[in-house]
Amino acid sequence: MLNSLVELVSLGFMQRALVVGLVVGVVAPTIGLFFVVRRYSAMADTLAHVSLAGVAVSLLAGTAAIPTALVVSVVSVLGIEQLREKKVLSADTIVSLFLFGGLALGVVLLGLAHGHNVNIVNYLFGNILTVTSTDVLNIVILGAVVVLITMFCWRQLFAVSLDEDTARASGIKVGLLNRVLAILGAATIAIAMNVVGVLLIGALMVIPVLAAMQFKVGFKRTWGLATTISLLSIVLGLWLSYQFNLASGGTIVLVTIGCFILSSIWAKIYPVKS
Repeated sequence: MLNSLVELVSLGFMQRALVVGLVVGVVAPTIGLFFVVRRYSAMADTLAHVSLAGVAVSLLAGTAAIPTALVVSVVSVLGIEQLREKKVLSADTIVSLFLFGGLALGVVLLGLAHGHNVNIVNYLFGNILTVTSTDVLNIVILGAVVVLITMFCWRQLFAVSLDEDTARASGIKVGLLNRVLAILGAATIAIAMNVVGVLLIGALMVIPVLAAMQFKVGFKRTWGLATTISLLSIVLGLWLSYQFNLASGGTIVLVTIGCFILSSIWAKIYPVKS
């Protein structure tokens, strides 16, 4: 395996894939952790489906897919937060409406864009091996911005995720931070679009976090474990997809599921003593 890994790293397209994969491997669980703690995991899937509509818009408008998907996702997520704060409907209902609405709009717009010389399957399920140097640069910059903002707001985001009412009583601007987290989530979806696709990115944001939570080691250490699991899953998934000619996005997600199963088994055999 070591020799094959060395061979992979020597390939130009794999070098680009690894850089993008490592960026996504850090960003996805970092934002996903806050979503999971807030029991807001469905938001990741909602943003992914809305971003599909953004991809369709980019095909019709002739614009770049990632920036267009990001804009559409940000507008949608701000709408979700606005409706959630006004309590027009329950949070689950609002998220579901945007999830199915985004998917339906994406399907309709993709139908209108039929005939464009674009492989939509790459956006749906990802194809990390096809990323270009421009994609790498954009993803690295956007990923760095997401991580830096998250680190800067870490304590406030943690407080809001645990208990909004307590955070609000402490003087924290809960509404603003909710919007910041939602926008960071939208950016994460845009970053990961080429890696696992819009239909699988929710898994990469959530499953490594769930796997890390099996060890019950506290918030920061859970984040560290989730990031480690995510990075290992991406590297191993890329190696497996290359060696056995498998779909890269699906292979990466299956590896994360395997990590979750192993973590659950480990936690049962060696339970954490309180």
